[in-house]
Amino acid sequence: MSAADTTTPAKAPPPRQAPPPAVPGRPRRERTAGGAATPWLLLAPCLLILALVMAYPLARLVMLSFQKFGQPQLWGFQSPDWVGFSNFTGVLTDGEFWSVVLRTVVFAAACVVLTMVGGMALALLLQRVSGWMKTLINIVLVASWGMPVIVATTVFKWLFDSDYGVFNALLSKLPGIDMVGHNWFASGPEGLAVITLLVVWGAVPFVVITLSAGLTQVPKELEEAARLDGAGSWGVFRHVTLPVLKPIIVMLTTLSVIWDMGVFPQVFVMRNGHPEAEFQILNTYSYDRAFVVNDYAQGSAIALITVLLLLGVVAVYMRQMLKIGEVE
Repeated sequence: MSAADTTTPAKAPPPRQAPPPAVPGRPRRERTAGGAATPWLLLAPCLLILALVMAYPLARLVMLSFQKFGQPQLWGFQSPDWVGFSNFTGVLTDGEFWSVVLRTVVFAAACVVLTMVGGMALALLLQRVSGWMKTLINIVLVASWGMPVIVATTVFKWLFDSDYGVFNALLSKLPGIDMVGHNWFASGPEGLAVITLLVVWGAVPFVVITLSAGLTQVPKELEEAARLDGAGSWGVFRHVTLPVLKPIIVMLTTLSVIWDMGVFPQVFVMRNGHPEAEFQILNTYSYDRAFVVNDYAQGSAIALITVLLLLGVVAVYMRQMLKIGEVE
């Protein structure tokens, strides 16, 4: 018997089966349209509530800014007259208004910078403390964040009181410093510095908690690689941590600008309901023009200008977020 006779014949491969027929479904264009409409359906209740709450006040604000509206019109003795852009012309040509705008911008910028720098520093420190200490600090942050603005303002008024203030007493214990009886609100810059500390104290907890959550998303592998390449702590923070946190930082900065440009109760309560000229910012200035001078139309015009300024900030924020989205 030859070797050829003992060889087992090779088996032919099984025939390939045809794929199952596709299940007919909706057209792709129809599915895409339905998916695009889903977010709008989910947002519809929120958008409806915002329209009901804000549509009429905003429309009324715009209407008043183009009318002559004082106490006679408020009580119905006279009908409001349409005056076009006269209210805006009177506001924009008033030197006091531009002083208030400059003061508001400087005040908001100081609050935003101190809030972001202090919040980032505390968030980085929280990554280096033990678990129980981190929990304790977070509890304190949430407690201070949840404190009502009126209560916090009252506490700060007591801390910086000229006669019984704790801050003056502590400073006076330092060698060569005598702050007993010092009135922090005798001048505008010192008083606004105290109000700035109050605003920053209330805003830092939100920034710290948000940045702490963002820091947990920074890849540890990138940090280790940067250290192996010779980068120090500042190099790791600049080239690794900051790029990862950039969307969060942009969002927090924009929100801080909006909130700090809209500060009202801190100044109003700190000055006992009657802010002096050197303490006026846009919101309190609009309030004074409307309810102290009883020129509701000009107060509405100032409020509308403030809204337009804030819309400019929102536009810058949206542009930055779109750029970040394109890079990613």
